[in-house]
Amino acid sequence: MKLFGVVGWKNSGKTGLMERLVAEISGRGFRVSTLKHAHHAVDVDQPGKDSYRHRQAGAVEVVLASRKRWAMMHELRDTPEPELEDLLPKLTPVDLVLVEGYKRSRHPKIEAHRVETGKGLLAREDTTVRAVASNGAPEGLPVPVIDLDDTAAIADLILREAGLTAQPAEDQPPSQLRNDCFALPPGVDWTPVADALDLLRDGLTCVTGTETLAARDALGRILAAPVTALRANPPAANSAVDGYGFAHAALGPEGGALPLAGGRAAAGVPHPHPVPEGQALRILTGASLPAGVDTVVLEEDVTLDADTVRFGAGLKRGANTRKAGEDKLRGDTVLDAGHRVRAPDLALLASVGVAEVAVRIPLRVGVLSTGDELATPGETDDPARIFDANRPMLLGIAAGWAYRPVDLGQAPDDRDGLRAILDDAAERCDVILTSGGASAGDEDHMSAILQSEGTMTSWRIALKPGRPLALGLWRGVPVFGLPGNPVAALVCALIFARPALSVLAGGPWQEPLGFTVPAAFSKRKKPGRSEYLRARLSPEGTAEVFASEGSGRVSGLSWADGLVALGPEAQEIAPGTPVRYLPYAGLLTP
Repeated sequence: MKLFGVVGWKNSGKTGLMERLVAEISGRGFRVSTLKHAHHAVDVDQPGKDSYRHRQAGAVEVVLASRKRWAMMHELRDTPEPELEDLLPKLTPVDLVLVEGYKRSRHPKIEAHRVETGKGLLAREDTTVRAVASNGAPEGLPVPVIDLDDTAAIADLILREAGLTAQPAEDQPPSQLRNDCFALPPGVDWTPVADALDLLRDGLTCVTGTETLAARDALGRILAAPVTALRANPPAANSAVDGYGFAHAALGPEGGALPLAGGRAAAGVPHPHPVPEGQALRILTGASLPAGVDTVVLEEDVTLDADTVRFGAGLKRGANTRKAGEDKLRGDTVLDAGHRVRAPDLALLASVGVAEVAVRIPLRVGVLSTGDELATPGETDDPARIFDANRPMLLGIAAGWAYRPVDLGQAPDDRDGLRAILDDAAERCDVILTSGGASAGDEDHMSAILQSEGTMTSWRIALKPGRPLALGLWRGVPVFGLPGNPVAALVCALIFARPALSVLAGGPWQEPLGFTVPAAFSKRKKPGRSEYLRARLSPEGTAEVFASEGSGRVSGLSWADGLVALGPEAQEIAPGTPVRYLPYAGLLTP
């Protein structure tokens, strides 16, 4: 494993730099771990915790484990504190280990430095320091000095020193899901919707690789790393109006009568000379303020008398000007990792000089329908066959979420045929959505083959429509086994697959966006399960529901423009009762 350190005095910014470097280098596709040396008798465990009590009772090692992470604590007792070299073998192999602290160790380091600490620089004496990351401009150093906020440049140096720059991000293998990522806790059978969503969120991670794109081509893509401003916006103080610029100190209490300096300043054509105190310069909107100008008077507020500009009192210092960096400063984080790039973001990226961004490769979503009874419209008129409504719907949903839909066709009720289709899908897809065959019947081959040759957990969710949900892995690829009924398949896709696929694609967990409206219907609902009703808004802004709750009424999906979400509590709804409305516009978009 490659090793690189970050050192510095207290309050030098090294921890913040570590955090930014982990995000930056990980976003480029490298696997990064960290190792921090804690000073001043800092402990990682606290009195009152169960683990603390275990250690106090005499345990040599204590392992903490949860669904999210695990950690081991080893008691040193009377043995010496381990050296860095003793700890490195305990880490799982990765591309790069970033070490915070351990000044005396001989690994290469970068020194974090803030001028305001008043401390000297280690780099003047320590030959293991390869560069200084500073918010000032220290002179006389034997190593390069990089702006402390220029995370990308610091990461470039570290990767170059570590010999990792030849490994492009897109060549890095994506993360793999654990085999038990969909496992339910022991004893759990029926699962409320909220609990099922929490379990799903805890078990998933991004599975796509990264690539670098020109920022102008990144529309709709998910950022793989935070983006920092490469220059300030605006890059220099400038005029917000057409008018006349001058030094505010030249004004008297009654206003000003200032002789005009020669020339003018325009956007992109700066005035080449300082403006003498007591004079004014013609300046246009967007022009950089030349030396000697800190205030601009609007041209409509002046009178010109030969070579003199006159205006009244009351103008404040800095009026009608824009400060350099008043929008964004160089080094500011302008967009976070996981953000999906929109058209307004392209303007922001351009304004701060960002030409390239690291993005996630779009998630490839395979869609497969199962069942001998299925047919494609136009293929047959046999009334015993059912036209496949789920596959075109789910392919459309995947495309609407800005993923790459992969049509896997229809699988017959045949174990060998299904296995071959899944094997092919695992090579071409990052996630697979199936519909039908996920229960426990004689012809439910999907659940049977996942149980025998892959991994599968059947989730019985307290939900109407869509109680069964089969989740598993096939050759390491996540499989979402949706119900065969189109209404239930849609609801499960929108409520469960949408946030899950967002995480798999490198984005955030997506909560459905909804709002409260008055009901235009009556319903008595028993407690114990959540229900989603096909609904649309009336011209009066009330929620109307489809005439039938029958899950086979596919026409209701098209009639609706959203869903009414009813929680697990008992409810008696009459016209005017507030209900939560989830519009399709929010559920069917990224």
